[in-house]
Amino acid sequence: MNSIEKPRLARLTAILTQLQSKRIVTATYLSKKHNVSIRTIYRDIRTLENSGVPIFTEQGKGYSLMEGYQLPPVMFTESEANALITAQQIILKNKDTSFTDNYINAITKIKSVLKLSEKEKVDLLSDRIHFRENIENKKSSSYLMEIQSAITNFRLVAIEYYSLENNNTQRDIEPFAIYSTNGNWLLIAFCTLRNEFRAFRIDLIQKLTTLKTTFEPHKITLEEYFILCKNKYKNTPDTPLS
Repeated sequence: MNSIEKPRLARLTAILTQLQSKRIVTATYLSKKHNVSIRTIYRDIRTLENSGVPIFTEQGKGYSLMEGYQLPPVMFTESEANALITAQQIILKNKDTSFTDNYINAITKIKSVLKLSEKEKVDLLSDRIHFRENIENKKSSSYLMEIQSAITNFRLVAIEYYSLENNNTQRDIEPFAIYSTNGNWLLIAFCTLRNEFRAFRIDLIQKLTTLKTTFEPHKITLEEYFILCKNKYKNTPDTPLS
């Protein structure tokens, strides 16, 4: 349960999403989910009903949406659609296959809600944009998406790492943050082997396994990390802070 109440608009949107994802939802469940009183949930439900959302109340059970009801699809302006297509061309040059594959899947879903005239324009624009980076379209890693999930879920990760110094080691690490520089993705993680933060180039990770073990979130922020290593961090990856 969150200790801070969500802004009402965000809560109403979340309630609507929860109503869409379950056959029936109770006021008690929503109250605990959003850390508000049941009376507040009653008011929120009335607000949604007054906005035209077809909510049915089943006495003694909870709330449900009229079968077949869906939120209208998000609509994009021409400039917004063009921005997405431009971003697609940049991302396709990225060297991590998991990143490019997932973006392609996402952009395909986004294109599905565009008007026919907009689809024709974005297809035309896709053929008229070209980036010279990574011309050979080389892919050197495929772990970016799994690492992102480990970061947000505080999951320990086991890696086999082959450093630029030709050292092959196995580590258990606590993923902290990622950043991109000079066309390479780097992972900042707390290394349990060295007992300190290290930076690992993702393309040098030979094998990665997300473990079931979780770890306590690190108190340090990314900005604080960069301040700490500003004068100590060298170009060679896998360099400790001290």
